[in-house]
Amino acid sequence: MTSTAETGHVTGTADKDYNLIWYVEACLENALRLETYIQDAERAGDKELTELFRKAQADSRKGADFGKQLLSRRLAN
Repeated sequence: MTSTAETGHVTGTADKDYNLIWYVEACLENALRLETYIQDAERAGDKELTELFRKAQADSRKGADFGKQLLSRRLAN
């Protein structure tokens, strides 16, 4: 049975901090993408969709902030 856990053999990076950096970047990228979707929904006058995308954007920002705090603590040690 082969493991599905990345240990650096595929990416060359077994560093868990790298994974955390990727997570923060993905959250921030998602927040940026959602800004476009929010603007599209606003132009269409779709308040329900605008609200959904705003909530998702807030969650992405929250994930990025949490990840940045965690990364900061780990790198300080």
